[in-house]
Amino acid sequence: MSRSAANGGVGWLQGRLSRFGRAAFGERLAGFIYGTIVVLSVLVAGARAFPHDAWRIVLMVVVTVTVFWVAHVYAHALAYGVAHDERLSQARIREIAEREASVVLAAVPPLVALVLGALGVMSTSAAVWAAFGLGLVVLGAQGIVVARVERLGQSATIGVVAANLGLGLVLVALKLLVTH
Repeated sequence: MSRSAANGGVGWLQGRLSRFGRAAFGERLAGFIYGTIVVLSVLVAGARAFPHDAWRIVLMVVVTVTVFWVAHVYAHALAYGVAHDERLSQARIREIAEREASVVLAAVPPLVALVLGALGVMSTSAAVWAAFGLGLVVLGAQGIVVARVERLGQSATIGVVAANLGLGLVLVALKLLVTH
């Protein structure tokens, strides 16, 4: 049995940590979690505002995550300049933009479901629920990644995954409350 298989895939994660550095990996992971929660929140509003128009919900998600990405890049760039007492170069801003891209990338799985609804492969309602489901799966997977990186035990892993899923489920409950 390989070493990475023996430790449940932690070897792959450790390789990522050494490639990006723990802080950068953590910030990307934070962006994915944050972006997923933003997308789930937009789904609540979109499902209420446009219950039969998946394209409008797609547009809402894309615009919202793009605006939040730009805001993150701007805020982190300014903070970096102040913290390091240096003028920002285009290369530094590009580096920050790439790191913060995880906020936008988090939208991809739910957007796939929404686009399928917009194309008529499924109803808008089914697409919204599929997008919620994918968002919850992603939140659960992100919790597992956190637990693996931190080498948490089983009960702590369950706690982290439950916390991630809890946030997502609160948004699902909000959707049900708002749209029904």
